[in-house]
Amino acid sequence: MYVTTFYSFKGGVGRTMALVNAAVSLALRGRRVLVVDFDIEAPGLDTFDLLQPRTGVPGVVDFVARYLQTGTAPDALEYIGECPEIGAADGKLWIMPSGRADAYAATLGQINWVDLYERHDGYLLFEDLRQQWSQIVQPDYVLIDSRTGHTDSSGICTRQLPDAVVILFFPNEQNLRGLTQVVRDIRSEGEEPRSKEISLHFVMSNVPDLDDEDEILQDKMSAFRKQLGFRRDPMVVHRYDSLSLLNQIVFSKDRPRSRLAREYDRIVREISAHNWNDRDGVLEYIRRAGGRRRRFEDVSILAMDDRLEKIAAAHSDDGEVLFRLGELKEGDRQPEAAAQLIHQAIQHGYDRPEAFLKRSRFRAENDEREGAIEDAGHVLDCNNVSPPMVREAIGLLTRLSERAALELVESNAVTSLDLSEKVWLAETLNRSRAHLPVAVALWKMIAAASDTSNFKYPGAQSLLGLSHMGLGQFAEAAECFRRPTSDMSPMEIGNMFNYGMARWGMVGTIEAGIFERVIALDESGEGNEETANYLQCMAIAYWATGETDKAADRADRAERLLPTLRKGSEFSCWRYLVVSAGTFKKDLDEMRAMIQEIEPRTLPRFMRTPDAAGSDP
Repeated sequence: MYVTTFYSFKGGVGRTMALVNAAVSLALRGRRVLVVDFDIEAPGLDTFDLLQPRTGVPGVVDFVARYLQTGTAPDALEYIGECPEIGAADGKLWIMPSGRADAYAATLGQINWVDLYERHDGYLLFEDLRQQWSQIVQPDYVLIDSRTGHTDSSGICTRQLPDAVVILFFPNEQNLRGLTQVVRDIRSEGEEPRSKEISLHFVMSNVPDLDDEDEILQDKMSAFRKQLGFRRDPMVVHRYDSLSLLNQIVFSKDRPRSRLAREYDRIVREISAHNWNDRDGVLEYIRRAGGRRRRFEDVSILAMDDRLEKIAAAHSDDGEVLFRLGELKEGDRQPEAAAQLIHQAIQHGYDRPEAFLKRSRFRAENDEREGAIEDAGHVLDCNNVSPPMVREAIGLLTRLSERAALELVESNAVTSLDLSEKVWLAETLNRSRAHLPVAVALWKMIAAASDTSNFKYPGAQSLLGLSHMGLGQFAEAAECFRRPTSDMSPMEIGNMFNYGMARWGMVGTIEAGIFERVIALDESGEGNEETANYLQCMAIAYWATGETDKAADRADRAERLLPTLRKGSEFSCWRYLVVSAGTFKKDLDEMRAMIQEIEPRTLPRFMRTPDAAGSDP
């Protein structure tokens, strides 16, 4: 049971309307909700059609009056009425109204709230009432409509009973002055001896929907934030000019797509996110807690950690909650706690691929090789796995096992990808030589599919050739670059250059004629790309034809472009791998040594020993 009070220092801000919409919204989501009308000076919750009990019942003031007469806490069931069915889910509504209308004023006049607490154990009475709510109705939520201002009974609603208080206010000086002490009193409950943390949710309500060109509203909001001590902008409920309000329609039910309904829904999500017994709310809280460095709420990080511990205890057998907590711990750089939570999540039935992938990663880091291989294999056995997850699983298996590249490519996870996803995956495997055998197998699959699929990918053969080059398989690469045409003359500039590099690797000497054609194509305007990779290729082409000054110039221009790389990486024809900007610069330095004949026998890294082809010097 999670008790939330809706409070405003002044009336006219739509507090009761907000509470009713929140209650109905929660019930429509399958929650059991009890609403309590503690606005004893101006009651009215039971005037809403959805909150009229099926049979008339007395209410709060009658409950207190009876206690004062008998000295014994009455049976709360007699003062609570069940409301009509709502929605198709398991949601239910109950109401504890303010009291019977026929003798309400007389009954209320009998109660001295100060005397109730000082002489008649009023505190224990309401603790008993709270316990009866929990046992009799067993609600998920209790929503209390509180009196306005500073009153004798307001502390019952804002300090004794609630787990949370929604504070609605219109942003003017009168509300700011009145709320300052109320908020201070609520926060004082967190101090000894009570040590009761009450969540506060601030809602700026009845706000006119006008252009704030003079930043009047912004200035007022800043003043409230500073004086009331909250960091985030408050939630906002705008003024809604509609005669429908006269009929007290419930927007969450009758107009769920309206802006007002969405604003009420945000209040509901804020409340439920702090109720660690509400599974949906818990998942929302964990999701938002992932941005804790952005300070998503107005509590200390220690208080947040305490809530997370309570969530873990309340949902110790819920696999998804445990998994999300594990993700959070991983983001907080607590790998041991994260690994334990992920393992528990799988044990409690969370068998999604992402869970096994994370556990595989943790096991690999802890030298649990066999377990890591088993978990990564499980990921590839699944269908509908996202391409980034497939890539990571392949990377783990490539590093930890001796599985053949073809076996990996023919796994369920890879074959269930569509062709564009396979292309993305293959392109991302060209950063490490260890992954290139998988890339080769995948490009072959893509090339074959492109011949029959509606999704054509004519570049697959050329990209297959690039992967062959990185592996030192020069004959296979040359065939890929020549394959688009039997006549070399119409070969496009990229294939022409790569064909020349493949021939260099095959025969061990430069065939200058091929690179002369590359230069001719460049000068005709076919290439003319100003990228680091293109300029690097042209530097080699000019060097191969003996034009060392132009070669050095292209290498220098390529280096000047490195700080502008969008992703901080670039494809290097010195290795036939995608490399970091720093590694690309090292490649350019080695090329300059070759161009300037400082190291005349320098060979590109893809032509050296297989192990050296993909490693930094």
